[in-house]
Amino acid sequence: MPVAPLPDRPPLDGEALTSALVGGDSPWRSVQVLGTVGSTNAVLAAEAAEDAPEGTVLVAEHQEAGRGRLGRAWVSPPRAGLTVSVLLRPDVPASRRGWLPLLAGVALAEAVGEVAGVRAALKWPNDLLASAGGGKLAGILAEATQGAVVVGVGLNVSTTAPELPEGATSLLLAGATSLDREALLVGYLHALGARYRRWSEALGDPVGSGLARDYVGWSATVGTAVAVTLPDGTVLEGVAEAVDWDGRLVVATPAGRVELASGDVRHVRRV
Repeated sequence: MPVAPLPDRPPLDGEALTSALVGGDSPWRSVQVLGTVGSTNAVLAAEAAEDAPEGTVLVAEHQEAGRGRLGRAWVSPPRAGLTVSVLLRPDVPASRRGWLPLLAGVALAEAVGEVAGVRAALKWPNDLLASAGGGKLAGILAEATQGAVVVGVGLNVSTTAPELPEGATSLLLAGATSLDREALLVGYLHALGARYRRWSEALGDPVGSGLARDYVGWSATVGTAVAVTLPDGTVLEGVAEAVDWDGRLVVATPAGRVELASGDVRHVRRV
């Protein structure tokens, strides 16, 4: 049986990305495209230690040691996905920084919809799904370091089914109208920059900046029955009712409401 040809996977053009993203009133100060790295978050965290400015953007064509939440690996073939980390130095109360991965998720959902024509949904706190019940398109990891926050995104773009782990999907498999990684990156960073600026100017207020409303609009978790595996291994079951002021998931359980700052969420389908 013949093997289906891989989709076209052209390299990213660093100069074109810099021209599209840097300058004027843009929050992005530099865009660096690397070939192969261990982890874009780790490289950018090291640059943060050397006083890299807010708005530094690092993109990798291939990531060999990508990390998701809870120590999970994030693997993608060269040039099959979008792997990007940004350095932020938010001047907001520390408790509000829990909104940063949620903010990035909204920006990514908007870019995927506008550029690729794929209606996505967000699973709290850091997954982008292909529709409310679809496979995982992307993961988001925000890490505090050296007084800054590095926010990394790994998006499956042209990845084929045999190249994906169980439970994951890609824009290609979701029927995208475009797999242009440069357009996706520009769309994501434009949306992220605009939302980050509004949120920062509102001192991290998710309501005043409109972020809370928009996040709920994209959320596949709020209003859904969930089983949440907590860091200690216990499982909490209930209905996800809201996301609170600090970005925590509010779950209604038989014993009362619980606010969760972290956990591995599974959406439960009730018959």
